[in-house]
Amino acid sequence: MEIQTVKQRFEIIGNSPLLNRALDIAIQVAPTNISVLISGESGVGKEVIPKIIHQLSSRKHGPYIAVNCGAIPEGTIDSELFGHEKGSFTGAHEARKGYFEEANGGTIFLDEVAELPLGTQVRLLRVLETGEFIRVGSSKVIKTNVRVVAATNVDFSTALQAGKFREDLYYRLSQVPIKMPALRERREDLIMLFRKFTTDFSEKYRMPVLSLTDDASQLLVNYSWPGNVRQLKNITEQMSVLEEKRVIDADVLLRYLPSEGFNSKPMVMGKGGQQDFTEREILYKVLFEMKNDLNDLKKLVLGMIQSGGNFVPNQENEALFEKVFNDEEIEQETASSFPTVSNNSSMIHLPQSRIETQTAHTSHEEVEESLSLSDSEKDLIKKALSKHKNKRKYAAEELGISERTLYRKIKEYNLGK
Repeated sequence: MEIQTVKQRFEIIGNSPLLNRALDIAIQVAPTNISVLISGESGVGKEVIPKIIHQLSSRKHGPYIAVNCGAIPEGTIDSELFGHEKGSFTGAHEARKGYFEEANGGTIFLDEVAELPLGTQVRLLRVLETGEFIRVGSSKVIKTNVRVVAATNVDFSTALQAGKFREDLYYRLSQVPIKMPALRERREDLIMLFRKFTTDFSEKYRMPVLSLTDDASQLLVNYSWPGNVRQLKNITEQMSVLEEKRVIDADVLLRYLPSEGFNSKPMVMGKGGQQDFTEREILYKVLFEMKNDLNDLKKLVLGMIQSGGNFVPNQENEALFEKVFNDEEIEQETASSFPTVSNNSSMIHLPQSRIETQTAHTSHEEVEESLSLSDSEKDLIKKALSKHKNKRKYAAEELGISERTLYRKIKEYNLGK
């Protein structure tokens, strides 16, 4: 079966090479009985792979059971998976079949398999090797013909070294490994996914479809999406319900994006070559830090208007004024970071309200400051290195970039001393 047919059948959106590779492996392995281990971050859509494998196999008419191993208490996990006999433990009022017995002739999907207790791992290994298991409280061996597909978002190398997962079980489960890519690794699919979700929510809530301006589209693509497809879907649903205007610009989108998504390693994009987006990440980081200050200032101005000008700042308000209007570092970041940033033919227009406020109070200083983005970045790197006593690891964390990128920038600006 072709990948495009599978995408249509299982409603999979995207044309990323990494996504296509994962689907291609699933299609090839489906007709066999080989165990499959799916890895990937939370929210990438790992649960669709076992459904594809089951539906394209000779077991498609048999049972398909999905089990979340992390959601079952350790004391009952053996009973849930392998069943128990009447009276085998307190509360066992009658005999019960387990999932492996119920799924005979079909497929069982073990999600979060790395959460299994070590004792349960031994039982699972026996099922995989011999097709046999014993109910809790019984001595009778039961045979089952089940195909196992497992998934995890855990780094198995760490789990194996810590002794939390059996090495022999790991190799038995991962006869064929499938890696589902994170959303930041398939950025070419982001706009398509957004359009799919907003169309679905438009039908669900009977509202007009959302659309993105150019700067919002650029922001959507550049964001790192730590929650992956699940996060994108949730944010699209929030905007579909809460926003009256159906055209979303960058300012609106920023209100829904958690700031931690801008602190990841530099992003690589572009056709015909790779381009470093470190500068743009710094701009967005500065923008987030200033957004809260602007909101507080609006409240202060409103309070002054409502009080007829008889507004006396308290200690907290005075600290805010000091931070916004007298902080030398913020002035430098604002002057150098908020002009329009150009990347090839794409333009990002950032809010000018902060610049106008700054101009009223520091016009003389801004005339002398350089508007060069490289000068601003060089100055930020100097300050970070000085603050952390030239320890590049901590300076890189402060700047929100990788240590490797910081090393390259130090060489580029001849800062290594």
